[in-house]
Amino acid sequence: MGLMFVRLRSFALFLPIKIGGLNWFFVRDWKHSEDRRIDDWGFAVSNLRIPSNAYRLRLLIVVAGGLGLGWLGGLMNPDLRHPRNDFFVPDGTAFDEAMSRVTHLGIVSHQDDLEIAAYHGITECFHTVDRWFGGVVVTNGAGSPRKGDYASYTDEEMQDVRRVEQRKAAYVGEYAFAAQLGYPSEMVKEPQQADVVADLTFILETCAPEVVYLHNPCDRHDTHVATFWRCIEALRRLPKERRPAKVYGCEVWRKLDWLLAEDKVMLKVDKHPHLLRPLLGVFDSQISGGKRYDLAEEGLRHANATYFDSHTTDSTSLLTFAMDLTPLVVDDTLDPAEFALGFVRRLEADVGTRLGRFD
Repeated sequence: MGLMFVRLRSFALFLPIKIGGLNWFFVRDWKHSEDRRIDDWGFAVSNLRIPSNAYRLRLLIVVAGGLGLGWLGGLMNPDLRHPRNDFFVPDGTAFDEAMSRVTHLGIVSHQDDLEIAAYHGITECFHTVDRWFGGVVVTNGAGSPRKGDYASYTDEEMQDVRRVEQRKAAYVGEYAFAAQLGYPSEMVKEPQQADVVADLTFILETCAPEVVYLHNPCDRHDTHVATFWRCIEALRRLPKERRPAKVYGCEVWRKLDWLLAEDKVMLKVDKHPHLLRPLLGVFDSQISGGKRYDLAEEGLRHANATYFDSHTTDSTSLLTFAMDLTPLVVDDTLDPAEFALGFVRRLEADVGTRLGRFD
């Protein structure tokens, strides 16, 4: 939450307040001891140590709503409900404009999930003038594992680190915006959680994306499945004419190579093959502990392309799989749990038939 601006030996915290259609940004000094780590200097610097005698800076400025400025860090979006939400627009466009230009939207649980689950949307929009990717991270990143340089970090400090890492990825991937809603995982797991669903509904209404990327309902991470549920609840609140044309359930902690061929959505991700490692590489707090997500995801995409079909040559070198969840937002009477179990039952029938064929 807020923007850290660092210049020479001074730094300040920008806090926005929306009053009468104007965005008021209160700027004040921030005191730190010699040991305090500053992880909020935009997307370029982390662990910068500020001298304890950094001088004070107090200033009150008023910026008219709609004026786009280039920020070094994220700001709180007053239209979102959690007080620790973080809204980052890499090119400095005003919030509403940044959201309304989105064509592809990813909604996930944790920092770095976007770059895995919604990578197709990122690459579809990268370096284009008519398509924009927007990213939403629902939880605050608390409780993440930490080793090496991060072993001594408190939970609060790790949340700050992961928040900045997500901003870095948004800058590298040229996102329209990255919204980090800041909710604890336990809140997201509450059915029909009012604030979470309201925030997601607001974002979906404002963006009106053509394509949405979610966690798939067969993921084995509890928070991912809970986030899937909150997203479906939000999507079903939209008028049908405002719902996205396509909704995909994507891979993170349970991959989707087990889906039957006719159930797989094949998303080619070979437009910018060099982009994956830089995007995931900025999540140093997750990778430095030994989890090489950058290498694993690249290898997985190559494997998907090679092993998709045993009797044809490859039409792409990089492939990710998804479930088509669009029926869940077309027909509100469909039970999401039964819909997901249908994929499993079709796999069971296929395995049983093949085994029986040679018995």
